Amino acid sequence: MIEFMDPRRATSAGKRLKLILLSAGERAELAMHAERLLPLIQSQADVHVRDLSLGEDLSQLEFDLAVVVGGDGSILRAVHQMGRRQRPILGVNLGKLGFLADLSPDEFIAELPTICSGQLPSCEHLMYECSVTRGERVVHAGLGLNEVAVLAGPPFAILDIDLYVDSELVTTYSCDGLILSTPVGSTAHSLSAGGPILRQDLQAFVILPISPHTLTNRPVVDSADRIYELVIPNPHEGTSIVADGRVVCQVEPGDRVRIERSDARFQLVALPGHSYYRTLREKLGWGGRLKMKT
Repeated sequence: MIEFMDPRRATSAGKRLKLILLSAGERAELAMHAERLLPLIQSQADVHVRDLSLGEDLSQLEFDLAVVVGGDGSILRAVHQMGRRQRPILGVNLGKLGFLADLSPDEFIAELPTICSGQLPSCEHLMYECSVTRGERVVHAGLGLNEVAVLAGPPFAILDIDLYVDSELVTTYSCDGLILSTPVGSTAHSLSAGGPILRQDLQAFVILPISPHTLTNRPVVDSADRIYELVIPNPHEGTSIVADGRVVCQVEPGDRVRIERSDARFQLVALPGHSYYRTLREKLGWGGRLKMKT
């Protein structure tokens, strides 16, 4: 847990919190909600507005907190635009599920004085580095938050993927693809494909084959301190590497995909009363009870 601003220093210096208000301008409803929130935030903090759809390098800006209006996709976009200089993020949820953007607009307005006081802590979460090596050449290198997936693609036949952990061959999966996910990403593509849910502050990766042909292949959870490598000896014409939902490259025979812990950390502001299990209970409908016969 870290504090994104020392409230004592802010009070003594008479300084106000520096915020950036982020929304995706191509979605009119998000821009409208951001515009509605702007004067309320400006009354208590110094605010700069940015359009996520422009792809601006947010790492070059000076601010204490990013308020993202949208859903988890908008937060993921903001994380990528911050690059290796991550700052605390607070999400105002206007999306569907919202595991990361967990605050409704009304809740945000109610909590605004506390948020702008700088007294809320932020929790650091695991991010990954992914590189794709082709022979002696690195054809892709990037930072991510959710997951790396190898997807078979056309002609949609079974794909063989070799998994190495710390340079040791673990197994060869025959499957439609493979997902390697962080705990934050365990409620994204990995969850949809049948993977386990990991608490967000765990330091681990999920390895999940998609529709494996061998019934004994099951998801594996292992330490984030290890180095994971995927090799696709005979990819299909359309086999791709997808990182955080974006295609980063097509796969050629012998390409080596390397995933490991990053020094960068995703920072999510922790709000009182918004615990991890409350979020799962509400978002996944875990509140039902068994009905007993009388």
